[in-house]
Amino acid sequence: MILKKLPTGVQDILPRECRALGDVREKLTRAFEGRGYEPVLSAAVEYYDTYANIRNALPQERMFKFTDQDGKLLVLRPDATLSISRIAATKLPDPRARLYYFLDKWDAQEAGGVKSREIIQAGIERLGEEGAFSDAQTIAFAIDCMRETGLSECIVDVGHVGFMKGLLEECGLTDAQAEEVRASLNAKDGLNAERLLRNAGAKEETLAAVRALPTLFGGTEVFDAAKRLTKNARALAAIAHLEQVHRILVDMGYDGSVCFDLGTGKSLSYYSGIVFSGLVKEVGASILSGGRYDDLADDFGKHIPAVGFAIGLKRVLVALERQQRLPVPPVCDVAVACEEGAEGEADALCKKLLAEGKRVTLAADYGESALADTAAAEKVFVTRKGVRRI
Repeated sequence: MILKKLPTGVQDILPRECRALGDVREKLTRAFEGRGYEPVLSAAVEYYDTYANIRNALPQERMFKFTDQDGKLLVLRPDATLSISRIAATKLPDPRARLYYFLDKWDAQEAGGVKSREIIQAGIERLGEEGAFSDAQTIAFAIDCMRETGLSECIVDVGHVGFMKGLLEECGLTDAQAEEVRASLNAKDGLNAERLLRNAGAKEETLAAVRALPTLFGGTEVFDAAKRLTKNARALAAIAHLEQVHRILVDMGYDGSVCFDLGTGKSLSYYSGIVFSGLVKEVGASILSGGRYDDLADDFGKHIPAVGFAIGLKRVLVALERQQRLPVPPVCDVAVACEEGAEGEADALCKKLLAEGKRVTLAADYGESALADTAAAEKVFVTRKGVRRI
């Protein structure tokens, strides 16, 4: 029996969407290379053992696992940043690098409302960099990249995992317990988060601060509100860092494209500093996600501070279509047809146009009618006597 359906969570991409995807990719490649980023492509298949004991890896139940001919357990690439951290720690002679990529990652679960298990991404990693200026540059470049795709009214929502970590360390939670509280808050399950904190002996002022996290969203007024909630040194250092990042972004002209969210639900173990998401109102989920992950390469034997972001290209296309900005480049610039006996002349013309940088298609049928349904900016008919534009 021939199955005509695909597995849940994967899709074919048809020519029209492929052309739009190619246009977005070209724009992002120009943006990446224009800022001095170099391309990298990690292996699509890796050993399961590479990720099995890494604290920051995708949970194993969400990995696509299979065995090779020798019985060794493999996984489809579960995370782009982890793969590039492995490359930086084990293969780059100088881990200080700026890299960009286009690749697929695979997630066996439909997490966070994401319908696709095959996620097509573009992204950048700034390896070996620290400080507020590097963070601000990364956020600014994320905004530039969203605009470069053609999107309008882009907003980047910025937070810092140090603020929540600071609140939770007051309770003496283990990393695993803190992550469970974070996951509960992210799932809007405040009752479970409060139960976990009370069981850990959290003080009432800590509970009040955690309850207030969802309200810490907006402009710079968020900073003052956050400072009133805690005296924890780590939490206050996170606010000070965000204030510095904001000052730099204002100097760079990005003030109107940034807001702040201290209740952000990103992983406390994966990220170590700022976290951010790129949003447009036409899509109910982030189209870009990033942050600082200074400890991610540690499990591969080298400490490499880093910051970066990834863009979900399918979500970009959805947003562009809803904003009526979806680019669909023509299949070709010039369509050529010929009469019987003029095949050589038609082929020579196509080669000349190709040398000029034009995209050209040569019809398989004879006669002018072969050009009738061709979508091209220019149509040319070749006879043994000459060339005629239609």
